[in-house]
Amino acid sequence: MTTLRLAIVGAGPAGIYAADILLKAERSFDVSIDLFEHLPAPYGLVRYGVAPDHPRIKGVITALREVLDRGDIRIFGNVEFGRDITLDDLKRHYNAVIFATGAVRDATLDIPGIDAEGSYGAADFVSWFDGHPDVPRTWPLTAQSVAVVGNGNVALDVTRILAKHADDLLPTEIPANVYEGLKASPVTDVHVFGRRGPAQVKFTPLELRELGELRDVDMVVYDEDFDYDEASRTAIESNKQVKVIDRVLQEWRTRPGVNNAGGTASRRLHLHFWARPVEVKVDDEGHVSGFVYERTRPDGVGGVTGTGELREVPVQAVYRAVGYFGSPLPEVPFDERHGVIPNHEGQVLHADSNELVPGMYATGWIKRGPVGLIGHTKSDAMETVRHLINGQGSWWQPEDPSEDAIPALLAERGVQWTDLDGWHRLDQHEIGLGEPEGRARIKVVPRDEMVSISRGE
Repeated sequence: MTTLRLAIVGAGPAGIYAADILLKAERSFDVSIDLFEHLPAPYGLVRYGVAPDHPRIKGVITALREVLDRGDIRIFGNVEFGRDITLDDLKRHYNAVIFATGAVRDATLDIPGIDAEGSYGAADFVSWFDGHPDVPRTWPLTAQSVAVVGNGNVALDVTRILAKHADDLLPTEIPANVYEGLKASPVTDVHVFGRRGPAQVKFTPLELRELGELRDVDMVVYDEDFDYDEASRTAIESNKQVKVIDRVLQEWRTRPGVNNAGGTASRRLHLHFWARPVEVKVDDEGHVSGFVYERTRPDGVGGVTGTGELREVPVQAVYRAVGYFGSPLPEVPFDERHGVIPNHEGQVLHADSNELVPGMYATGWIKRGPVGLIGHTKSDAMETVRHLINGQGSWWQPEDPSEDAIPALLAERGVQWTDLDGWHRLDQHEIGLGEPEGRARIKVVPRDEMVSISRGE
């Protein structure tokens, strides 16, 4: 029987789901799968893109762990595609590749002053507080007043971590350096800005409700933002999720501290709707000094239009949480405008001709852009895997498809790769670090330490 030797680049949910779906699919051939991951540990944004105080979402790791622990998928961690292993290497040793590298860069926000000192991308901040090994160990938390631009769940994660008292994060897996950084933060006010109204936000109700449960943090909303138009009222009446969000916000309007009146907490979290970013103000030293926005209003067809009224809020830091963006891979077609690998239902296309590229596939955010939840990644992978199975005639014909070839190649190049046993060692080590403090785990942050523990050195 024919054997499909498949490489998958990226060991987050997208890559692991694709491997699992292929192994369970009806097919007329055997399958041998190798996962390549540039980090020493698997699980991608579930490990490095979800706030540490969200253990429910991290429960997805349990399902992913079960897939890997079956033992029918090999994983090569700490291996960077394009440097440690190339596209030519894959063609020499595999029949096909699925790229599942996600989207980890911040989308741009093209307004004056956005590159000033004190202006940050949310993705970089999330990587820092999640203990990503490739970002600096320190973060400049010196601002008393902060602006967060965006109305999605990432914006809420950033907002919550900035406003929350560091001691309240201690039960989580937050790394020690992150705790110390947040503990020293002088923040008193976090302002969240969204272009549209309360009925059009992209938050999930659970994420929003959690904001109102923060200890010693007053929620501040503004009555002027709740003059709903007909489209907003219809959205609230017809959509259960929007109705719950409205109920939460309306409850906050009745609390002390709303509209800046009578709050007693040491920190305040302000939600500003109908606010289009216009400019980041910069002082003489090149540092953020304010955030300028234009009041917007509904345009009657589901969007917004400017009112011409400009307002400025004094802040010393700005975080843009306006979306993630994909990164190009060496020798792989890339759509610079949309931040994805050009594809048709997961089949990679030449960037200039829209013709199919034999043997190359994509899944997850690098396929469709950074939209949708983890559940969407499964249906995404099913579509890609279906084309892979049906495209047997366009598979590569490798010179050496033997499973021994890859470890030999990496060893010859001096690559210190980590495998599944290594992940188990690191996993147990982190859990052991957390046990004396009654925590689920404490993450190891430095890459060399992660690799050394994983390899039992």
